[in-house]
Amino acid sequence: MLIARSIALFSLAALLEIGGAWLVWQGVREHKGWAWIGAGVIALGLYGFVATLQPQGDFARVLAAYGGVFVAGSLAWGVIADGYRPDRWDVVGALVCLAGMAVIMYAPRGR
Repeated sequence: MLIARSIALFSLAALLEIGGAWLVWQGVREHKGWAWIGAGVIALGLYGFVATLQPQGDFARVLAAYGGVFVAGSLAWGVIADGYRPDRWDVVGALVCLAGMAVIMYAPRGR
């Protein structure tokens, strides 16, 4: 159950961080305005809060593992929101990052 909760929190964190960064990008680079930028800043702040809810208590481990989720999530966001077409190396790289995340976060430890 803890792994399922952790994965759900990583997914929510990715939605907030990647979505927030995308909103800021749209507001600035695509000239959509301050409302988009403000919504992005709020989402990014919520991302920081969600990361604290992970059952694992080590900041370094949680953020290091989240990096793998961020990489894969960013590519998925690009596919959905921007029509980005990842090539096979993008996919392989994302899978390597997710495998690294799983090792960092969920490998058995002798504590």
